[in-house]
Amino acid sequence: MAPEATTDVTASSLALNTKGNGVLGLYNGINQEEYYKKSEKYLLYYGTKFHKDVITGARGLYVYTASGHKVLDWTSGQMSCLLGHGNDEIVKVISEHALHLDHLFSGMVSPPVISLGERLCEALPSGLDKAFFLSTGGESNEAAIKMAKVYTGKFEIVGLGASWHGVTAQALGAQYHFGRKGQGPLMPGMLMLPAPNAYRSVFRNADGSYDWESELEYGWRMIDMQSCGSLAACIVECIQSSAGMHVLPPGYLKALKKHCEVRGMLLIVDEAQTGVGRCGDFMAINHEEVVPDILTLSKTLGNGLPLSAVVTSADVERVCIEREYCFYTTHVNDPLPAAVGDKVLEIVERDGLVNRARECGEVLHGGLRKLQTRYGCIGDVRGRGLMAGVEIVSNRTSKKPALDLAKRIGDCAYELGVWANLSIHPSFGGVFRIAPPITITKAQLEEGLAILEQAFKNTEGTMPLY
Repeated sequence: MAPEATTDVTASSLALNTKGNGVLGLYNGINQEEYYKKSEKYLLYYGTKFHKDVITGARGLYVYTASGHKVLDWTSGQMSCLLGHGNDEIVKVISEHALHLDHLFSGMVSPPVISLGERLCEALPSGLDKAFFLSTGGESNEAAIKMAKVYTGKFEIVGLGASWHGVTAQALGAQYHFGRKGQGPLMPGMLMLPAPNAYRSVFRNADGSYDWESELEYGWRMIDMQSCGSLAACIVECIQSSAGMHVLPPGYLKALKKHCEVRGMLLIVDEAQTGVGRCGDFMAINHEEVVPDILTLSKTLGNGLPLSAVVTSADVERVCIEREYCFYTTHVNDPLPAAVGDKVLEIVERDGLVNRARECGEVLHGGLRKLQTRYGCIGDVRGRGLMAGVEIVSNRTSKKPALDLAKRIGDCAYELGVWANLSIHPSFGGVFRIAPPITITKAQLEEGLAILEQAFKNTEGTMPLY
């Protein structure tokens, strides 16, 4: 929270009623079947079918359904509730600012925005010196790509295969996971490097290990042949979550930055999911020891509220001002979400949650690797910190994805009490993507791992090895 902010809100006014069984009571008593039918009648399709249960509450590490089911949330909502649902300090900040300082004219500035800018930039490496704040990850990537084009005076943008950067025009043009069809031409000048998939890449060294250097060189040769000579920027995630939790190989990001520098391009790093401690470093770029020209944040920064950030150098800002860069939107630098982001950063630093994510990540990955030794359908376990991917295959030799089996395991795990996958769409390749709140305890991790073990045990076709 910004310095000198005060509140008249009492803790009792923030409390939610609960029933005796501990189920959150904000929407107690609704008829699930009735509400689901209404959702089908009134809610417009936006790319996915709704889950069968109507969610009536979320608190801590759990979500609650209208039928009374309590489920451990191992995806932090949409990878966003870094500190868990309904965190008391976050709730207090939201209530204070909803009452006293919620939204302003976009040209005005307020203490929580200044405080968040200071706290964030002071925590980042030199060269990431100035920030502004938006609502979603797609919006921040849109702003970053436009900034790179204005700064360089060029227009071609390079993305990685299987990436996900958002669904707005330029962000969508630079992502290659899904959603590109059915709308005619995308933004011109969008080019793709091969997805750095260590599990499935055909680029191999003599010993069978992943030869990412040759793959990257090959990719840039293809880019250079396709380019019309106007390469502006490359945008990349340090862990490709939607691709299946693929971690960039050690040295990959440094090599990527060198390729950009040789071509006079900017490097944009999208830390929507990896940022603010989830992977055991404050930012994934800290782990890679690379400072991008532009950094984007979202999801984790707002703990579930719509908040994103674009961070760059004073030099990039200076040139963009000279060239009349504009990304003036209704909710730029809104005080309420900025106050939440400021509190998130304060809590992460104060409570040592970066180290906690690293330590708990060891428990998580150790438990998942143990499962891999026990069930032949687990082809690969990967990730870092409290981000993990578990790929389900029908055969470890052929590595053929087992989409139906993955769905059945996920459904069983959900019924047993843990939500551990973000999408059953075929484009996600039968990979469980696990990212619990970084406030999780080792005991809660063990609880979830035990439930996953039971789900594998109960599901036919998992190929037990014991």
